[in-house]
Amino acid sequence: MENHMENAVSFPELIRKKRDGEQFTPEEIRAFVLAVKNSTIQEAQIGAMLMAIWQKGMVAEETLALTREMMLSGEVLTWPAEWAGLVMDKHSTGGVGDKVSLPLAPALAACGCKVPMISGRALAHTGGTLDKLESIPGFSIHQSVGQMKKILEEVGCCIVGQTENLVPADKVLYAIRDATATVDSMPLVTASIISKKGAESLCALILDVKYGKAAVFKDIASAREMAQSLVEVGNKLGVHTGAALSRMDNPIGLCIGNSLEVLESLECLKGRGPPDLQGLVTCLGGRLLSISGKAPTPESGEQEIARVLADGTALRKFQAMLEAQGVSAENARILCSMDADYFRVLRRAQSEVVLEAQAEGTVLEVDGMTIAEVLHKLGAGRTKAGEPINHSVGAKLLVTAGMKVKKGDPWVRVHFETPPFNAKLQACFQEALVIGSLDCDRTQDTPLVSEFILPE
Repeated sequence: MENHMENAVSFPELIRKKRDGEQFTPEEIRAFVLAVKNSTIQEAQIGAMLMAIWQKGMVAEETLALTREMMLSGEVLTWPAEWAGLVMDKHSTGGVGDKVSLPLAPALAACGCKVPMISGRALAHTGGTLDKLESIPGFSIHQSVGQMKKILEEVGCCIVGQTENLVPADKVLYAIRDATATVDSMPLVTASIISKKGAESLCALILDVKYGKAAVFKDIASAREMAQSLVEVGNKLGVHTGAALSRMDNPIGLCIGNSLEVLESLECLKGRGPPDLQGLVTCLGGRLLSISGKAPTPESGEQEIARVLADGTALRKFQAMLEAQGVSAENARILCSMDADYFRVLRRAQSEVVLEAQAEGTVLEVDGMTIAEVLHKLGAGRTKAGEPINHSVGAKLLVTAGMKVKKGDPWVRVHFETPPFNAKLQACFQEALVIGSLDCDRTQDTPLVSEFILPE
């Protein structure tokens, strides 16, 4: 039946159709996705199709059909009936120092939810959740669906990589989008994100759509458009989906880089995390609890998340998840103890350099994009999928926006190995610290999350 459908469609004709700005029927979209999955379409044709979609866009019905067909291209997870209303997840469009998933998954589990977080690796300048967790010795992101169910049953959360047969069409399309400069297409992004989340059979999903200098979307208007597309398609596929628009200029928290971000996530789970990270975790978690109906209001949801971070129940869930995903009981205990010496378990970089402020004044901003790009060159990120990265490379900020500094004050500690942190890279890094005159008082109180887009 499948092959009969594919044969009935001419791919050059489909490419021409989109190139000329026409709409696809649901059948044509199904034939395209099946051909991608079954490798019965040439790679050149996929590339041409993606470029045509990038240039001409898709109407809402086409985006929904593409997302649904991609979701159905592989296995769709099923959960026990008694988990109805409890299975939820969060997705972020990526930011510098964005480690929110690490404390949020166990916090939700501590509130009685089931969180099958299927996450990604780093590409471009943002860090991937899986890379952060893999800086913990023994942590395995490879879990079968059976193992995931067992961990969700016993712990309540897991953070894993995409299994082979979950949305296989997305793997192919993602790699070709990367190679053909078609990553930033609204319908393609929507289909890629929501097909994976739809295949998790969630009851509720919160999206953190970031905008600003260090985000994919530089201005709030394009982030809002993206968020609306994601929310609309998610809800039409039967997942209660909401989105937060959050600013991404300064890094989130003080630590950037894989093992340092794990350390800071653990501090957050011990109730000692930086206020912006803590705020984002409680805000997104609270919304998710209210969207799913688990909390009567967003405010009560936030109080619930704040409580499990403060009283250690979220930390204990994280410790249990570490053990369930392969970390030794001893290492999990060391990392989760209140007076942890983190570097007994996590690898510490061989070298550290502290940079000093070059002027006096008020810190107006710490440019996350500049920091991410330099750390990327030092080996913290990857340029091609599958490249190894150095988990120990990173930076810890010693100042935040709004602080007063004097010339010569230390403002960041950079952890590196090879390549070395040479004078040229140090000069680049210095540009991240933006200092203004004392009377130039930019309000730092604007909240990180500027608005929500909720299910209708």
